[in-house]
Amino acid sequence: MGVKDEGDLLDGGTTCSDGKRVALKRKITLQNGVAIIVGTIIGSGIFVSPTGVFDKTKSVGVSLIVWLLSGVFSMLGALCYAELGTCITRSGGDYAYIMEAFGPLWAFLQLWVNLVVLRPTTQAIVALTFAQYAVKPFYLDCPVPDNAVRLLAAVCLCLLTAVNCASVRWAMRIQGLFTAAKLLALLAVVIAGSFEIKLFVLYVCTGNTAYFAEPFEGDYSVGSIAVAFYSGLFAFGGWNFLNFVTEELQDPYRNLPRAIWIAMPIVTLIYFAANLAYFAVVSREELLSSPAVAVTFGNKMFGELSWAVPVFVALSTFGGVNGILFTSGRLFLVGAQEGHLPSFFSFIHIRKFTPVPSLIFTCLMSLVMLCSCDVFQLIDYFSLILWLSVAACILGLLYLRHSKPNMPRPIRVHLALPILFLVCCLFLVSIPAVEQPVNAVIGLAITLTGVPVYYIFVKWRNKSKRHDRMFNKITCLLQTLLEVVSPEEEERLLGPTKT
Repeated sequence: MGVKDEGDLLDGGTTCSDGKRVALKRKITLQNGVAIIVGTIIGSGIFVSPTGVFDKTKSVGVSLIVWLLSGVFSMLGALCYAELGTCITRSGGDYAYIMEAFGPLWAFLQLWVNLVVLRPTTQAIVALTFAQYAVKPFYLDCPVPDNAVRLLAAVCLCLLTAVNCASVRWAMRIQGLFTAAKLLALLAVVIAGSFEIKLFVLYVCTGNTAYFAEPFEGDYSVGSIAVAFYSGLFAFGGWNFLNFVTEELQDPYRNLPRAIWIAMPIVTLIYFAANLAYFAVVSREELLSSPAVAVTFGNKMFGELSWAVPVFVALSTFGGVNGILFTSGRLFLVGAQEGHLPSFFSFIHIRKFTPVPSLIFTCLMSLVMLCSCDVFQLIDYFSLILWLSVAACILGLLYLRHSKPNMPRPIRVHLALPILFLVCCLFLVSIPAVEQPVNAVIGLAITLTGVPVYYIFVKWRNKSKRHDRMFNKITCLLQTLLEVVSPEEEERLLGPTKT
């Protein structure tokens, strides 16, 4: 078959008819990497999470501290993941690291919770936020209908899945374009609130105004602050997503840490400034009653141009959905390559070189999660499982330092960093589990359901011939419909790639 898009072939890749291996290509540059991190982090969180953080603390001062520490905490995690990503350079992120450190069962459990909870929930949250803001200009004086939000969120997921299936290049172009849009939206918030930010700092220092009097007065405890961190850290979610696509990153030993060092300080500073602007303009009562704080801010600051705020936020979250979809497809592809998911998920399109089956599957799972429109409930529900998974990766880093001291480590962080980060992760898991035991039990139960699934569908190899024939027929049918092929099968039939 001929090549339709010459730009889709890098690193000497060609189509299968040329006798070379169909595989993912190294198309992601340093700039693309920064765009993936910034674009994935700045999604729905900064426009929704301020209400969630403040609701748990009822304190302006404590909320700002939570936001600042969330950025510092995410930076520590990103540095630890830079070591993991440069010593284990394959795609898959957390899944690949747990596999290397603790073996297939624990890696499968991590993949399982990503499959049924973490990735679909994250994508659903960001897509719902996109839909809420996109529809809001048409419902300025009344609540947005839930069904309209769900329908538009579903359209967003399906459209971006189609783009990611069609071309890596176009997916990266969308990521860059909408990352610029979301930075512009936040810049407008910061500039519009700059005068109020100055007043805010002055008032906090002098205590001369009733509006910002007693900034640390509120209703909070150790447990509620820990839960508040869930909303704050959700807004920083995505700092480790570039680790999921290291096989497609050009010169990962240099560009992975560089992308982290460039992206994380940018996001932290913008987030802190944006929250200062929110608190300087929006009252406490308005903040608690607003599920979309950026819209409230825009209505008070921009007057007739307030409609532009939900538009820019919608553009921002649209890019966030794109980044999450892009990395989720690669995670499930790696899981299939390890034999932990049906082999069909490892298949790649013969011309586009994109993991079409994995992308379609993650879209379908996200559509299921759209049954709920309560964004804050979804955040609290999946955060405990997420941070337990991250803690397992950091524990794996420490274990590999001991068990494989000679493993090449282009980046080696000081031992105090992963230890401190692990302690913080355990705090984020244990304290909210006491505050919200139902969520903890549900999350643990979902994780443990992966154990029988692993032994029945992965470990048990001697299944009946009838089962194998049926599975092969379904695989062949889907393979024909989607024009995808297994890289391993292609190499076996045509021989290894010539260099």
